[in-house]
Amino acid sequence: MQTPRTCVLVLSLLAACASSPPGEAWQPLWNGKDLAGWRAIGKGEWKVVDGAIRGTHKKQEPEYGHLVSDGVYRDFAVRLQYKALRGNSGFYFRIEEAGFSRVTGFQAEIDPDKDAGGLYETNGRAWVVRPKPEDVKRWFKPGQWNEMTVSAHGGHIVVHVNGMKSAELHDDPGRKQGRFALQVHGGEDCEVWFRDIEIRVE
Repeated sequence: MQTPRTCVLVLSLLAACASSPPGEAWQPLWNGKDLAGWRAIGKGEWKVVDGAIRGTHKKQEPEYGHLVSDGVYRDFAVRLQYKALRGNSGFYFRIEEAGFSRVTGFQAEIDPDKDAGGLYETNGRAWVVRPKPEDVKRWFKPGQWNEMTVSAHGGHIVVHVNGMKSAELHDDPGRKQGRFALQVHGGEDCEVWFRDIEIRVE
C-alpha cells in the first residue's frame, strides 16, 4: 500500500513531466564563458566580463554593431537577462544579414528608459508594436537586470519583460526563420549587458 507521502511524490513527478514535454527543456544559447557560437559584425565591441556579454559602442561611429548567432532557428522561445546602461539595443530574431545596418528583421526593443519590450522591424515596417510609456514603467527596471522572453511560433510572436506581456502579434506575415543577434546602436554611446541566454526549440 502506498503512503500519502508516496502518492504526493508520484503526483509531483507526473506534474513535472507534464510541464516539460520531451524536446522542450530550456538549453543554453550561449555558453557563459566566451563568444563561441556567435560572431561580431559591424562596429562596437563585444566582451565576456564576469559571466556576462558586454556590448559597447562609441557615439562617433555611425555604423551599427551586432553579435550574430551561428545557428538558424524557426519556432522557439528564448529567455535572457539584460541590463541597458547607455544607448539603444535590441534582441533580434529570425534575421537575415542584409540591408541597412547589415541586419534585417525583428528586434525586441532594449533601451535604458523607453520602449522596452516593443517590436521593431529593421529594414521593414519599423514599429509594429510600440508600448506606451506608462506601460513600460510597469514592467521595466531602469539600470537593473531585466528578464526578457521572446517566443515565435509561425506568425504568433509574444514578448514578455519581467513576466509581463509587452507585445503580441497574431498571423504576422514576416520571416519565419533566421539567426539571432544582439545590437549596439550606431551613432550612440552604448553599454548593454546580457546573461543567462537560453532557448527552447519547439
